[in-house]
Order: sequence, then structure tokens, then C-alpha cells
Amino acid sequence: MEILLATSNPHKLIEVRAILEPLGFTVIGLDAFDTEFEEPVEDADTFMGNAELKARGYARMTQVRCLADDSGLVVDALEGKPGVHSARFAGVGNTREARDEANNTLLLEKLEGVSAEKRTARFICAMCLAEPNGGIVAQSEGAFEGVIAHAPSGTNGFGYDPLFYVPDAGKTSAEMSSDEKHSRSHRGHALRIIASKIAQ
Repeated sequence: MEILLATSNPHKLIEVRAILEPLGFTVIGLDAFDTEFEEPVEDADTFMGNAELKARGYARMTQVRCLADDSGLVVDALEGKPGVHSARFAGVGNTREARDEANNTLLLEKLEGVSAEKRTARFICAMCLAEPNGGIVAQSEGAFEGVIAHAPSGTNGFGYDPLFYVPDAGKTSAEMSSDEKHSRSHRGHALRIIASKIAQ
């Protein structure tokens, strides 16, 4: 079964393929099309709302069953921020790398002086699989619990991974191997729920 993953992020494509392809699914990205599609506006106030907008929008435009996710970081000391605005938290940067760096810098600034026990946070991932006719095939949500470190560490990841410390692993998400991250991550959790629903 072919599934389009609604992303231009190569890291996400690798993660999703690693989990779904062994189950018999073929996962393609937006780069599989010659056409450049207009990105659906993500103006919902929840992760699931945005995932649904993307899944339905790209499924309709491509006529391929589409899996979309919306994910982000929820920090308790910041009353849930950056939340749905995680990717554009700092609002600057022309490349993914520049945005990531600016976002991480701003996060550390906002948590300056906050004690370790109050730096609890979690990554949330909401996923939606939609048909070209707009029908919703499956939805899921996964979480990945941790705390925000005082300095970045690790290179195997993107976004807030270098700052996301997982106490029971004794390392940041960016210090984990890909397999370890897939087994624990919010995206891995949400994906396995989706896979179990559509494999039935």
C-alpha cells in the first residue's frame, strides 16, 4: 500500500519509513511529484487540527492516501509553549538549520534561572491518515517525556532534540541512536498506533 507522507523534511521521511516499510507499506514524500503543491495553511490551535488540515489537503491535491503529522514541544514552565508554534518559535531564520538554532537559543533564554525539576517537557505528535475524498482513515497521538537541558548536546536529530534530555536514558534525544529514538519517540509512538489501525 502506497502512502504519501506530507513533508519536505528528510529526517521525518527516514523515521516514518523505518517504522512503516517493514510492515509492508511504501512511503513516498512530496519530492516524488513533479508538481509543487501549495502548502495547506496550518491555522488550527491543536496539533491534531493541523495534522488533519495537512492530510486532507495533500490527499486531495495528489489523489494519494496521505499521512500528515503535526508535532512540537510542550514545556510546562512556559505554560505549554512553544506548542503548535514550535517550528517558528523564534520567528527568524531562512533555513531549517537557522530556525532550529534560533528556536533553541530562545528556549534557553526563556528558561534561564528555571530549576532542573521545573524544566519538564514533552514532544507531542498528532498523526492523521486521510483519503483523497477527505475521509479520515486513522488518527493517533504520541508523547515523549523529558526535561529541557541547560545546553545542547548531540548531533543525531533536529529541532529541539539536542536540548531534550531523557532522564531514564541518561542522554538527549540527539545523543540517541536512530533505533533507540524510534522506539521511544512521540512520532514512533503515534506511528505504531496508526500502523496497528491500518494493518487490521
